[in-house]
Amino acid sequence: MRPPAPVLNRSVRLNLQGDWGTANLHRICGWIAQELTDRCGPHTRVGIWTGRGGADAARAVDRGQVHIALTTPAAFAAAAVNGRGPFAAEPAPGLRALGTLPQRDRLVVGIRRSLGITSFAELRAARPRLRLATAPHDGTNLIGWAAHEILVRSDVDVTGWGGRILADERPRQTFDRIISGQADAIVHEAYMLPHWQKFGGDLAFLPIERPVLDGLAADYSWPAATVQEGHFPGCPRFETLDFSDFLVLTRSDLPDDLAHLIAWILGETRETIERQYRHIPAHQSPLTYPLDPAAMGRTPIPLHPGAARYHRSLGAA
Repeated sequence: MRPPAPVLNRSVRLNLQGDWGTANLHRICGWIAQELTDRCGPHTRVGIWTGRGGADAARAVDRGQVHIALTTPAAFAAAAVNGRGPFAAEPAPGLRALGTLPQRDRLVVGIRRSLGITSFAELRAARPRLRLATAPHDGTNLIGWAAHEILVRSDVDVTGWGGRILADERPRQTFDRIISGQADAIVHEAYMLPHWQKFGGDLAFLPIERPVLDGLAADYSWPAATVQEGHFPGCPRFETLDFSDFLVLTRSDLPDDLAHLIAWILGETRETIERQYRHIPAHQSPLTYPLDPAAMGRTPIPLHPGAARYHRSLGAA
């Protein structure tokens, strides 16, 4: 038995923030907006703002610029609540989660096989002049933050060794640098996308060293994960940084009934969003379906009480 559908008799005005406009976070915002409008008063209006899906999401919610924003990876939101890393100057202890949407992802470090480097120890010994493609380390892009932390903690100094860091905002821009030969190394995520199959066989993927992973877990609560053998052409199993899941953020002062309704929408209208991805095999999909409502309630920061009420109802359903 499914939890009963909540309805708000009043009309609401709500602002959501997604991504640049055409990727997964914006698509999820559209799903929430449609289902919410169907279940609120007749004058309900929902606006969707563009964003970057990184630290800007937590900041926009915390500052009251939007009511809800999506960010990825989910685990990084704990740093916003606790005021760590780029959030140190502006902690956001009032952030709450409405739910997690699964995206099985990893951040990986790859180097052209022709360089003959298969580990960070070999990389430090060789000190090559790399052209490394990644995301900008600007305090907002979470890929760039993670890449910077990994490289620094691994004693890799790309520019100090005479190389260049080629920073781009969106993953496909970075992938194009590898495909075109502009770059000979990459630190990035979205490892399920087909672009990796085009160039993954030309790369050696470096396992992130255990002290680095342990330090990231201790300092920022970032989890480690494995990439299974054969995920990239000819690549063995290796350990790296988990970069999974989309997190739906709000503030603790969002009305309880509205938070409950949105959590219900995420869990009970999941077919609406799932069918937009079913043409892609689940293990290659940027949204890992089928969605599990119970798993969506397991979040790295506290659930909003209204969302928690929905998830408690699942146990009684």
